[in-house]
Amino acid sequence: MALNAQGIVSRTAEDEKKDIQSRLSNWESQAWKEWPAKAQFEGLEEHRGPVQLTVKGSIPSWAAGSLFRTGPGLDRVEDTTKGTHFISHWFDGIAHSHRFDIVPSETLDGDTAVVYSSRRHSDGAVAEIKTKGWRSSVSFAQRADPCVGMFAKVMAVFAHGQPNNNVAVVPDMPGGDDVKEGEPSKGKALYVLTDSATLSKLDPKTLEPIGIASQTSLHPSLKGPISCAHSQRDPETGDLFNFNLELSGPYPTYRIFRANAKDGTVDILATISGKDYPAAYMHSFFITENYVVFCVQSTHYAWSGMKILWERNVLEAIKPFDSTVPCQWAVVDRRQGKGVVAEFSTPAGFFFHSVNAFEELVKDEGGNSHTDISMDAISYDNTDIMHMFYYDILLDRNDATEKAMKDRQFHKSTQHRLSRYRFRIPSEQQSPEEKASAVAEEVLSIPGPHVGELPTIHPALAGKPYRYVYTTNSRGLCVFADSIAKTDVHTRGAVIWGGPKGHSPGEPIFVPRPGGTDEDDGVLLSVVLDGTLEKSYLLCLDARTMEELGRAEAGFAIPMSLHGAHQAKGRL
Repeated sequence: MALNAQGIVSRTAEDEKKDIQSRLSNWESQAWKEWPAKAQFEGLEEHRGPVQLTVKGSIPSWAAGSLFRTGPGLDRVEDTTKGTHFISHWFDGIAHSHRFDIVPSETLDGDTAVVYSSRRHSDGAVAEIKTKGWRSSVSFAQRADPCVGMFAKVMAVFAHGQPNNNVAVVPDMPGGDDVKEGEPSKGKALYVLTDSATLSKLDPKTLEPIGIASQTSLHPSLKGPISCAHSQRDPETGDLFNFNLELSGPYPTYRIFRANAKDGTVDILATISGKDYPAAYMHSFFITENYVVFCVQSTHYAWSGMKILWERNVLEAIKPFDSTVPCQWAVVDRRQGKGVVAEFSTPAGFFFHSVNAFEELVKDEGGNSHTDISMDAISYDNTDIMHMFYYDILLDRNDATEKAMKDRQFHKSTQHRLSRYRFRIPSEQQSPEEKASAVAEEVLSIPGPHVGELPTIHPALAGKPYRYVYTTNSRGLCVFADSIAKTDVHTRGAVIWGGPKGHSPGEPIFVPRPGGTDEDDGVLLSVVLDGTLEKSYLLCLDARTMEELGRAEAGFAIPMSLHGAHQAKGRL
């Protein structure tokens, strides 16, 4: 079957070149104009519910639990003191979280039910915008209101605005607070993260905002304002890893830390500061069984990060991309307290999302054993992809999409690939000269559309060797996503699920079958918009075959959220 076909399409490594060209041809022929998708970005409503969804087909009872999702919602705030406040970049849409409860039948032959609820949870940010008519807190890319005077902008540098966390959800966060007595739920709060050190706390049952926390509540040394939206979790211990970036001092300081699931304590694994590690925007990082692998990408902030305070947004504070500025990596021991054990570089580039990393014990020709580490990410040659997510481009307002393609050639410069870099951990401490000359080798590159974005794998294989990655994919039929890909990193082959025209899927979440022994023995859960009907459904695919097992249909559009997490029934 052809790449663009509806249904399940299998592709091999031999198809890569023609499929790349097919994707480019779809962009150049403006196929995206025929793919309705605006309902996932505009006119979005809360559904505090619970709303019973209509299940068609079958969703396995062993997938029971709650699928939490979060992401941007409203693209504007009405009735402010200055009229309607329009949000310019999708990543700054008003935070909107969702809960799909997958409820098994009480009888063996009964059908699994799905119950849905959602809530906006950036009430403080919305109230601030309504009062001021503009947003004073730091955003990802909100363009400044031209009517805001210089004095107001200067004063905003010293103001602490309300957070709008809308990237990732973390159930059962080590060190996190319990929901207080008297509130609707008991147990751990649900935390919502973005690329800052401020955490939003939600009641996991109602999704109601119940507080704001800082990483200093985890450890007093984590006092920097910047962190990583994507923490990493050890699948065996439940420990959570992240970094904190402090901008003060002669050089910015990165602190790599672990929050221990056993008792909630926090350990600082490494403190990194120096001219080789400037303040930079990083959205994710890696863990292996023994290491945290940390990459300062070619996304350096101007003025050592202080320009964020002036611009009031992240994107405009990043220096123009420079292809001569390499990515600098540090390998941090997470088992024996050794701190940084290796440093190396890779060519200039950028990635939002790490896929996975793992170690391999290998022997050289002399019979000596060495540890190689491999890091897989969805990589870009530059930072143009960050500029693709303005609402004007996503919704083709005033022909903005066509202009981005023709004038800026974004359909070519935003091409991505799954890249694997491999590096050998030195047996002895590196000298300054060895650090400066150490480079990792790119040993694997799988291009889109044989792989997409928002990657997910079997959760038990985080930090370990793996074979399959599942992604939200684009064949060039839609500005954002038109399919879901299962990519085999061993064979470079891909199996692609594509729905009818206008069916846009979100991030696929892998739920393993209990007791399953095969890596792809499980299901994928993805929220899909039917752009023609402007209604969404929760899609359940067999992760092995990519065939549809069932769906739970809503009578309304659900926002195209960013990331989610499945919490099994026994852990609720």
